[in-house]
Amino acid sequence: MDKNFLIQEITRLKQEKKAVILAHYYQDENIQEIADFIGDSLELAKKAQNTNADIIVFAGVHFMAETAKILNPNKKVLLPDWEAGCSLADGCDPKDFSEFKTQYPDHVVVTYINCSAEIKAMSDLVCTSANAKKIIESIPDEHKIIFAPDENLGNYLQKETKRELVLWKGSCVVHEAFSLDKLIELYNKNPTAKIAAHPESESHILKAAHFIGSTSGIINFIKTDPAAVYIVATEAGILHELSKAVPNKTLIPAPSTEDNSCACSECAFMKMNTLEKLYLCLKNESPEMLVTEELRIEALKPIEKMLQLS
Repeated sequence: MDKNFLIQEITRLKQEKKAVILAHYYQDENIQEIADFIGDSLELAKKAQNTNADIIVFAGVHFMAETAKILNPNKKVLLPDWEAGCSLADGCDPKDFSEFKTQYPDHVVVTYINCSAEIKAMSDLVCTSANAKKIIESIPDEHKIIFAPDENLGNYLQKETKRELVLWKGSCVVHEAFSLDKLIELYNKNPTAKIAAHPESESHILKAAHFIGSTSGIINFIKTDPAAVYIVATEAGILHELSKAVPNKTLIPAPSTEDNSCACSECAFMKMNTLEKLYLCLKNESPEMLVTEELRIEALKPIEKMLQLS
């Protein structure tokens, strides 16, 4: 379908149906351009909670749309592609996690937002990479903690908070794809550059970074830091909005181990959403995210605690 036609129709349907489009920074740039709001997981969760729209179109992945529905039971939540999943969420099966939890009965359970509603329902607190340190530090020292499902973020938090965490072994395929050898080679060619990395990356990448932070944290760092060149170790979709904010700075995506077309790390799940799928999902009001009320109430508790602490 013609891009201009799709943009025109999405704009029309959005007004007609009183819909809002929330897009993650990792989305295709055409989707970012038409979105009402672009953000990371925490910003989007807050936006979903505060919207007065009747329909939320979540251009992101499955767990994000599910979180929006948990926060908005009376609104229709749509996801352009139902198959847009997440390696972290998919790698933490509720049955397995329930068994894992029983091994540590006296532990507070903190889960990263990149997990299913079933996992959130088994948690005491939910966090995002933007507030994970704050969430861990809110728990009294005498309490032991389980952290799931991201082992890399968990390792980073142990170093940052000096707390011992029981970690679930899960990882993000995007952030585990960065090549340290290629990164060092790239840095040697750009010795004035600063490396900004997401804490979902492996520890050897984080050791090489000048700044470690969430998607929004990286954006704010690059906007306010005086350097002229940055190597960015997170999903390459972040560069679209960021390049508009800092037109005079050079942004280089950190290289991945794969020899792909952009030589960067892209999330195949995030890129499953397209302008055409966005149009069709608004037109047909499908696929729609539904969560049973019983599960929603349980999953809402740790999310609300997180939002209060944030």
